Amino acid sequence: MIVADTSVWIDYVRGVRGPHTDLLDDALLHDRVVTGDLILAEFLQGFRNEKDFQKGRQLMECLEYRDFVGKEIALQAAQNFRILRKNGITVRKTIDVLIATFCIENGFELLHNDHDFDPMEEILGLRVRKA
Repeated sequence: MIVADTSVWIDYVRGVRGPHTDLLDDALLHDRVVTGDLILAEFLQGFRNEKDFQKGRQLMECLEYRDFVGKEIALQAAQNFRILRKNGITVRKTIDVLIATFCIENGFELLHNDHDFDPMEEILGLRVRKA
C-alpha cells in the first residue's frame, strides 16, 4: 500500500506529467492507494469552484481511507520533529511530519513531489515510492 502526498495529487489533477504522476497512475491500477484526513483536507481546500471541488472529492472517495492522526501518531510525530531538529533540519510544515510518521508507523510507502520529505527518508527511515 502507498500513500500519495498532496503534492502528487495536485500535479495529477492539473495534468502535470512526470515520474511522480506516472507512478500514481500505475499505483491506482496495481496497488492499494491510501488517503486520509490530512491529505483530504490539504487537497480539497485548494479547489476554487464547487464543480472542481466535487470532482476532487469523488476522486478521494474512491480510495481507501485512514485517519492519519490520533494520540500515538501525534506523540511520535513530535518525537520525529525533535529528531530532525537535532540533526539540523528545519521542518517547514508540521503536516508533512505527521504524514511521514503515519507512513512510517504503518509501513506504507509515500509517493511525493516535495523535497521536505527527503530528510525524513534519510533520518527517520520513511519508505518512498520511486521510479
